[in-house]
Amino acid sequence: MSRAARLLATAVVATMTAAVAPAATAHAAATTSTTAATDDSFYTYDGSAPLASYAPGAVLKERTLQYHVLGVPTPLKVIQLLYRSVDAQGRPVANVTSVVRSLTGQSGKAVSYQSFYDSLDPADSPSRAIAGDVTLGGVIPNAEALFLAPLLLEGYNVVIPDTEGQKADFAAGPEYGAATLDSIRAATSAADTGLTADTEFGLEGYSGGAIATDWAAAMAPAYAPEVNRRLVGFAEGGLLVDPAHNLKYVDGSLVWTGVIPMALIGVSRSFGIDLTPYLNSYGLQVYNATQHASIVGALGRYPGLTWKKMAKPQYANPDSVPAFVNAVNRINLGSAASPTVPGYIGQGDGGVFEGTFSNVSGIGTGDGVMVAGDVRALARQYCASGETLQYQQFDLLSHVGTAAAWAPLALGWLGDRFAGKAAPSNCGRIAAGNSLTPEAVTPGS
Repeated sequence: MSRAARLLATAVVATMTAAVAPAATAHAAATTSTTAATDDSFYTYDGSAPLASYAPGAVLKERTLQYHVLGVPTPLKVIQLLYRSVDAQGRPVANVTSVVRSLTGQSGKAVSYQSFYDSLDPADSPSRAIAGDVTLGGVIPNAEALFLAPLLLEGYNVVIPDTEGQKADFAAGPEYGAATLDSIRAATSAADTGLTADTEFGLEGYSGGAIATDWAAAMAPAYAPEVNRRLVGFAEGGLLVDPAHNLKYVDGSLVWTGVIPMALIGVSRSFGIDLTPYLNSYGLQVYNATQHASIVGALGRYPGLTWKKMAKPQYANPDSVPAFVNAVNRINLGSAASPTVPGYIGQGDGGVFEGTFSNVSGIGTGDGVMVAGDVRALARQYCASGETLQYQQFDLLSHVGTAAAWAPLALGWLGDRFAGKAAPSNCGRIAAGNSLTPEAVTPGS
């Protein structure tokens, strides 16, 4: 293992441990942001021309600042760009990305690193942490500064988009993908980044970052073909594929149940739907308390929580809510296009170590929050489309444990793609997975 890979493995352990072991005393502050940048005018498009008049990826503003870690400036310089993108409903929006130059000054290769900041609060975004903000939910993008060292040591420029947009549309895969691809467009068109239309890119992300990575790879051929031509491949792990399955998988678990209300809020916010009429008084209490929560504050906050405990009796089955079914089907990767570049996907299947003991028929087991059968099914689907894919399942590792094992392997896999080596494939040896057929509305009780 290279020095960079060892550094990355150490960084992953530290970062993911911080993410899943929040102190109980922090729960009360989970919805509170202590930030100055939420009022930063840089994040607001204030031009005279309509935003829709700009092409996706067009640079609207630019600034250079020092890279901050937990509010402390470092000597590392970063260029932040406000650029035009689209939200989950295809409407024009302004978003921010951060570009960190290679330590060797190379311009020919870059990694678009998608953060797993997983938050319903825009104040927790990577760009705000980089600019010096300190929030509870921002502990993840602050700690992810550790991921930069191995990438920069390998000579990559690093582009870090705020994948959830400025409204923090948690789990809205299509918005994540557009934000990532338009971030690359912006980074390669801004003069001061040193990146050009000839710069090759790799995509990398774990967990929430894997959502953005996979959607970007899947959307690129149609949404950003000029970007797709420069992609050497994508490396991801701990992937959300079919959100309807994930909600049933984590139902009643000990740690990951906090993603249930977070996902409901993210779906509602992203697609402009109102799920509150389907919730009982307790469900509304949890829903309202989680409006601005991050994964740091939500994990372990509601042990044993289920959809049924939150819903009115006639909606005990979430599939009885048409608006919910419509929304989750729109973010099911099984219904999206297949990437046309090589990929490496890692997935754990030891979720019992993180308190998820579910094994529902048709869903099965996973890493504690992500469903292994869904990821296998998606991998096989990509293989069937002709993609060169390497899938690796870590049977005894949970979501956190898999991250530590996957990260140095992903770094090495990307390095080989940049070096021009043929991508490995194990398409003929991936075990069968789940059906990724869209959910159907089931009549309520």
